[in-house]
Amino acid sequence: MPIGFRAITSFERPDPHLVEALGKIPSSNIGDCVRRMYCMFGGIRPFNKRPLSGVAFTVKAPSGDNLVAQMALDYASPGDIIVVDGAGYPDRALVGGMMLTYAESRGLGGFVVNGAVRDLDDIAASPLPVFAMSATPLGPYREGPGEMNVPVVCGGQVVMPGDILVGDSDGIVVIPRKDAPTVLELARQNLAKEQEEMQSMRTGAYSSELHKETFQRDFLRHGGSFV
Repeated sequence: MPIGFRAITSFERPDPHLVEALGKIPSSNIGDCVRRMYCMFGGIRPFNKRPLSGVAFTVKAPSGDNLVAQMALDYASPGDIIVVDGAGYPDRALVGGMMLTYAESRGLGGFVVNGAVRDLDDIAASPLPVFAMSATPLGPYREGPGEMNVPVVCGGQVVMPGDILVGDSDGIVVIPRKDAPTVLELARQNLAKEQEEMQSMRTGAYSSELHKETFQRDFLRHGGSFV
């Protein structure tokens, strides 16, 4: 099997109930529960307003070539998120309207591209979420090489095949498959506590004195001082 030009077609998947449950929690709450260490950055942003949640099906592609990304559409399972590490190359699109339409026909879950996309009108109209770095009319080459279902880097985060991705208007958080049960429980607690505190603010139960006391304490604990 030639390193750099290979397709791994199967991998261990998380429990579908975990994927579904995590998909109901905002990315920011999940991000808080992984110590703010697993959120994508580096310009990865949504190109439509569709929420994203699913299992990562990874593609490692050379700059400007989407041969293996095209192949991935036939091997991914329904609901999978195609994560294309295109080396952050912004000037040649790796995903466009035709791929998006075919992915929709196969019931896939969306795209995350460490690189560029095109056909923004098609993306805006699609039910599938698309996250990427940039847009350009220039299309890709289809010669390879590339790899399917190997570790990739996207938005500064390592993504393994089988990891769970949750994305929304804030961005994307990566949940390692083996950590998903723990993260789910922590994120549920985090969301409930946040909603409770926000409700207390709306009703006036959360006073300005309590807010001042909380953050002044943290300010001093971390070494701050008043002049």
